[in-house]
Amino acid sequence: MNVVTLIGNLATDVELKEVGDGKRVAGFLLAIDRPSKDGGADFVHISVWDRQAELCNEYLGKGKRVGVEGRLRSRSWDAEDGSRRTALEVVANRVEFLSPPEGGAAADVDIPFAAAAA
Repeated sequence: MNVVTLIGNLATDVELKEVGDGKRVAGFLLAIDRPSKDGGADFVHISVWDRQAELCNEYLGKGKRVGVEGRLRSRSWDAEDGSRRTALEVVANRVEFLSPPEGGAAADVDIPFAAAAA
């Protein structure tokens, strides 16, 4: 089973890209607090697709709190220096906005969350 659930704050602004055939992907870095005496955070790259990517780009920004449900995906590539690089990211099926919107209460906003698949 490949299921991930995370809650954290955006460490970067959302970056929206068009990848062809009308598909869009948004990416951001999520900071997740460590439950330890030392504190600190872990940083995870999140990818969101299609309509939900557009909603994240429109409503989210650095510092906003979100809940993410998705799956882990690993990828690898050859870097310019010839070394082999790998990365682990979460492909989101659902992103729940936990911070209240600018200038209003969360109960006043109805944002549809369409499931997105890569």
